Amino acid sequence: MPTAQKSPSTVANALRRNVAIIAHVDHGKTTLVDALLHQSGIFRANERVAERAMDNTDLERERGITILAKNTAVHYRDVLINIVDTPGHADFGGEVERTLAMVDGVLLLVDASEGPLPQTRFVLRKALERRLTPIVVINKIDRPDARVQEVLNEIYDLFIDLDATEEQLDFPVLYTSSRAGTSSLSATEAGEDLRPLFDAIVDYVPPPRGDVDAPLQMLVANLDSSDYLGRIAIGRVFNGRVKIGDPVAVCKLDRRVQETKVTKLFSFEGLKRIEITEAAAGDIVCLAGIEDITIGETIADVEHRIAMPVIAIDEPTVSMIFGVSTSPMSGRDGQFVTSRQIKDRLDRELLGNVSIKVEPTDTPEQMKVLGRGELQLSILIEMMRREGFELQVSRPVIVTKEVDGKLMEPVEDLVIDVAEEFQGVVIAQVGTRRGTMTKMVNHGSGRVRLEFRIPARGLIGFRSQFLTETKGTGIMNHLFSGWEPWHGAIAARSTGALVADRAGVATAFAIWNLQERGEIFVEPGAPVYEGMLIGENARANDMDVNVTKEKKQTNMRASTADEAVRLIPPRKLGLEQAIEFINDDELVEVTPHNIRLRKRVLAANLRPKSRAE
Repeated sequence: MPTAQKSPSTVANALRRNVAIIAHVDHGKTTLVDALLHQSGIFRANERVAERAMDNTDLERERGITILAKNTAVHYRDVLINIVDTPGHADFGGEVERTLAMVDGVLLLVDASEGPLPQTRFVLRKALERRLTPIVVINKIDRPDARVQEVLNEIYDLFIDLDATEEQLDFPVLYTSSRAGTSSLSATEAGEDLRPLFDAIVDYVPPPRGDVDAPLQMLVANLDSSDYLGRIAIGRVFNGRVKIGDPVAVCKLDRRVQETKVTKLFSFEGLKRIEITEAAAGDIVCLAGIEDITIGETIADVEHRIAMPVIAIDEPTVSMIFGVSTSPMSGRDGQFVTSRQIKDRLDRELLGNVSIKVEPTDTPEQMKVLGRGELQLSILIEMMRREGFELQVSRPVIVTKEVDGKLMEPVEDLVIDVAEEFQGVVIAQVGTRRGTMTKMVNHGSGRVRLEFRIPARGLIGFRSQFLTETKGTGIMNHLFSGWEPWHGAIAARSTGALVADRAGVATAFAIWNLQERGEIFVEPGAPVYEGMLIGENARANDMDVNVTKEKKQTNMRASTADEAVRLIPPRKLGLEQAIEFINDDELVEVTPHNIRLRKRVLAANLRPKSRAE
């Protein structure tokens, strides 16, 4: 099957602009989209709109991060501006890579205080590789610690470092406050609204190129589904036209061609989709009625079946084993507990998430899931658990590969922002995990920025330790940098576990006696089973304990009878902390209402034998 030639240089539609907003996580992308939507007049005066309207899933609202890329469109003067809000976290880089295929320009949003951070570099590199026109937006200029000029210099350095062309370096700069909904062309003059930003998009982002009269070519960059319409393909029409009822050919990734018909056609307007009868080159639209379509496929003219180049996606670097829960408490919480149901759910995830891979293992009860990072996989587990799934997952393992007989492992660039008093302990921590410092910057504000190069496996379990050492004030970000020869062994968790030696219910009396041994994870009244981790031992070895022990009652009054049992509140581990905490011989049991830690081998008398093997 032939592939597409270079896109034609003719303007497809002078009244369209397709732009993506890219930035580091938490720099204000979604808030800026909110302000653009409000000021474009999309919403009625009395319409109630949630804050961060584009973050429309519970997980995104809870965590304050964008996980899935989303489309919206606003009208400014006579021009329709299609805007794509992309995730800022590199773990969701697959979302960024495919959305950049739909646009002609990017708004690079940078915090006026923090400056360019690792994910800024990641998303900008992808945009520059695609030769997209950048507009730099320095956001949060009303922050008291804003350092606008230094940040602008850092942005220029970043562009030069990423081998930007002369045209790309000649970018316009706007100064905004997303929360206030203002923008200005000058750092010293306060803006009144976002009109300068709208003008910059219209003036600097080129209109989409393509040939309206050529045969149809539409690249599918995203998927959605509807109970009524089935699977919905979201993508950009690069050439030609498409109308409702048109016969089309889907050029599949395996080079097969599937003929079908367009049943519904939608375009974006604000947060809604509106039905249209026809779309042409340059438009970003949704097509319904095409079964089994996946991301990266091309919807083409029936007579001219020419496929677009497939979207290139970076390789996954972390893997975890997802399996059926074999705990004595399995089946009590969840609705979906079988291996077939878990496999079907992972297959559905593969359709819309191009940066995840699923591989079979020796047993049908377990599947190996590969992704970009711990966060991406923990978000997937959290979504499954909220949907009613029960499963058990292993500790994350780094994906390695062999090049010229050498074992290679992924290496990350780690950027840490901490108060000066914590820099010593952080440098020591990273050093024990085979990290080397590459840069240290002190802006004189009481905080220090440290940059390291560290093997990706050195970051497993690091976040919780880092937050403890910095008393929750440290900020860390990391980004996949490349492959390097194996760096050597890295010490695992230095503490052992307190393991329940029998099934029953945890009692206050037993927990009170065990508190001096280490930190407890369960509270009185919690059901436990043999092999379940109920705490962290202060020493390096594991200890089997009886957490169900009750105080013996006698008919003699003891002097201690009226003493109150004082319990330290248990340490409640969230999903990410649990995944980071476990060792190789342990698993996390995930159910809709509980997260439990357990040993792979539950029976205490069989554990030494399994360790020997």
